[in-house]
Amino acid sequence: MLASGAGLAVAALYYSQPMLGVLGTDMGASMPSVGLLPTLTQLGYALGIFFLAPLGDRHDRRRIILAKAAVLCAALLLAALAPSLAALLAASLAIGLAATMAQDIVPAAATLAPETHRGKVVGTVMTGLLLGILLSRVVSGFVAEQWGWRTMFAAAAASIAFVGLAAWRQLPRFAATTHLPYFALLRSLGALWKQHAALRRATWAQGLLSIGFSAFWSTLAVMLHSEPFHLGAAAAGAFGLAGAAGALAAPVAGRIADRHGPRLVTRLGAGLVVVSFAAMGLAAFIPPGAQLWLLVASAIGFDLGFQAALIAHQTLIYGIDAGARSRLNAVLFTGMFLGMAVGSALAAVLFAQFGWMAVTALATATALAAFILRMVR
Repeated sequence: MLASGAGLAVAALYYSQPMLGVLGTDMGASMPSVGLLPTLTQLGYALGIFFLAPLGDRHDRRRIILAKAAVLCAALLLAALAPSLAALLAASLAIGLAATMAQDIVPAAATLAPETHRGKVVGTVMTGLLLGILLSRVVSGFVAEQWGWRTMFAAAAASIAFVGLAAWRQLPRFAATTHLPYFALLRSLGALWKQHAALRRATWAQGLLSIGFSAFWSTLAVMLHSEPFHLGAAAAGAFGLAGAAGALAAPVAGRIADRHGPRLVTRLGAGLVVVSFAAMGLAAFIPPGAQLWLLVASAIGFDLGFQAALIAHQTLIYGIDAGARSRLNAVLFTGMFLGMAVGSALAAVLFAQFGWMAVTALATATALAAFILRMVR
């Protein structure tokens, strides 16, 4: 239940991406305007992680999960019924804020699990979360093409209502682990950032990788919708199946990190992302059919590298301070989703002005910066 809940919650962040081409046509909106949808969703998630996730140490996580489920369900319904792009943009920000219930579910699972099985349980829930990120695009692309983008948002609201009902029936209450006032909790995030260089490096590196990750996925649907492919939302969503390989490989990355150290895995993951994005530069020199196969292969590669780096970075920061894991996680994921928001915004502008190769160049450059950061430190 927790793995499914985490996956469905975080999936709400990504439903819009394969639908951008269809949605923009339906609303008569330009690419830069439509590109604000994933940008605001990712920004809302980053803000929610920073300002709301620390509350899990101060209050009953069950109540927080139920409250966020109610808000997320309402925001998705608002998106389904949005009469204008402005209303949809407001709903996107609210979706991002409330979808942070996924970051309350993961520490809840860690608390409920027996100590001897904690790693396995958390790994299972994280696999559900990662699959939610990637398979959401497959589902939304298919649903949008068959029944329209509004149907997808309505179905997403129903799924979160189901998660909320299941959590209400099955989750126990959680005791608070700290009595720090709210603003003291927030100040402790800054203290952790200043105190631990390993946390800063992990956050910067994962944030840089996230820029390219988000740039690719937020513009893929529009690129496939245009010359020379003319493919629909379902085709863009199907690329999520390729990316799901990265989520399924996450436990393998964790085992390698246990054996050889997480720093090695961060370097291998970042290096794979660089190679995968750089390979997309060959698309300009090959036929359209071969370009699609190249995109599929690259998507498998960079998703695998991205998820491996994320698992390794989590392993690194969880070893810093066992008593502050929720807040350490909040710092890492805030940086990660800020990177995703930046990637979506930059990609929309670059694609509109210079085309797909400019997006590829951005993704390659930021991944290379992350690789260099991990190699020198």
